[in-house]
Parts: sequence; C-alpha cells; structure tokens
Amino acid sequence: MDINILIAIATMGGLGFIFAGALAIADKKLYVEEDPRIAKVNEVLPGVNCGACGKAGCYDFAVNVVEGEIAPSGCPVGGQEVANDIANILGIDAGTSTKIVARVLCRGGNIEAARKMVEYRGPQTCSTMDLVSGGTKMCQYGCLGGGDCVEACTFNAIHLNDNGLPVVIDDLCTGCGMCVTACPRDIIELHPADREVFVFCKSHDDPKTAKEVCDVACIGCGICARKSDGGVIMEDGLAVIQWDKFDPDKIPFDKCKTSAICYLREAFAEYQVEEKKEASRIAPEQNN
Repeated sequence: MDINILIAIATMGGLGFIFAGALAIADKKLYVEEDPRIAKVNEVLPGVNCGACGKAGCYDFAVNVVEGEIAPSGCPVGGQEVANDIANILGIDAGTSTKIVARVLCRGGNIEAARKMVEYRGPQTCSTMDLVSGGTKMCQYGCLGGGDCVEACTFNAIHLNDNGLPVVIDDLCTGCGMCVTACPRDIIELHPADREVFVFCKSHDDPKTAKEVCDVACIGCGICARKSDGGVIMEDGLAVIQWDKFDPDKIPFDKCKTSAICYLREAFAEYQVEEKKEASRIAPEQNN
C-alpha cells in the first residue's frame, strides 16, 4: 500500500480519536442534568402541541411550569384534570383552570346576509374566497361559510350549520385557537366558557350599508355604549365590549334594533326561529 495512503489513514484516524475524546470530555464537563419532573409533566399533558398555552409546544410548557413560569392550570386543552396531575407531580396548588372556548361572532348566515348579484365560482375555502372575490355575501366583514375553521379543528368541535355558519360544541372545544388562526375575517375569538354576552358582528360599515347587507349587523347607533358606563365603546362604527368594565345589567338589549349585542343563548334561539321561517318559506315553493 502506498505510504501516502497509510499516512492519510493514520492522520484521519488520529484526528477522529482526538475529536471523540474532546467531545466526551465536553459532554462530561458541560452536561446539565434535566429536572426529572419535566418528563413527568410532559407525560400527563395532552401532547397536541397546539400552542394555546402560549408556548411552543407541550414540552416547552412542561419546562416552564416546572421552572415556575407558568401555573399548572395554564394548559386550556388539558383543563382541570391535567392541572391537578401537574400539581401532584410538583407538590403545589393546582389553581383553577378556566375553560376557554371559541365563539363565532357573526350571525350573518345564508338567511340574514344579502348575497351578491354575481355568483362566485371557484375554490370554496374561506382564505381563497377572501383573497379572490370577498365571498358570495355583500358584507365584507362577516363569515364566508367556507369551513376553514372546521378543517382546522382537530377535535371535531366545530361544524357548519344549515345556515352556513360555524357552530362550536363547547364540550369538545379545547380552546386551542386553531379555528381563530384559520379564519381570515377574524370573527372567531377565544373566551371563558361562562361569558354570556357578545357583540355578534365585526362590521365597520356605515349604518345604511350595514342594514342593506345584513339583517343582524351592528349599525353603529351607539345606544349600548352610551348606557354602559364604559362597558361598551364604539370603534369605527362598531360596538366593542370592554370586559373589565362590562355589566350586562346596564345594557338596553331591547333598544338594539338588530340584536347585534345579545346573550349567547338568545343568539342561538333567534337563529332557530329564522331557520324555521326559511323552511316554511321554501316548503310552498317546492310543492308548486
């Protein structure tokens, strides 16, 4: 064998041995022992890595909760049960985990919202419709009805009803926020499950336009704001609730002509009424 090849083999082997030794020494000297509680906490977490806790994933959450940066109740997906498990591992108080759910703040479905004269034909995803044509409805702020939020939900906690609007199933919703991210119109928000009153509109149209494009739009009259003692303010023609000051007892719900601000259960009940009206209107037409 050529002497140069032997020298090269010996040189590379020697360098490899030296580097391996250096790495072994560095591993011993620089090794940081991980708190074993991190692995235990990570094991009891849901493992969905949704980021709803504000961290990069479940492992990152585990590291932060062990270091005391986050409370055991900080995982909205795991809820109180996971908070209790984490507290048992860490030997601390679990605290109270408030259930967070998604709320769809638009009631302008196929019944309530005026439709454009020109029919849109193309991909039916919300993101595409918002980018290409603005959807099939005249309102440029409301739900597009493409179901991007449904596709984004990995917990099957949201579906489109017969009126073309997303409906959240509270028992299945984990508050992960994936539907919020998926909605190009920003009509879905995360709220505590026990929060009851909302402004079910995101329109900033002037009163005349708002009335023309949707029967249930906020028309910016400001009555709710004037009576709320700061609990509701007007922003660019839209009523916006200030939760730290909000008192539903001060809101004149009966004065809102479109019921844009109302209780969650009433919003759902009103949709049921409209759905029945639409069904009764369609039935005679089908019989003719």
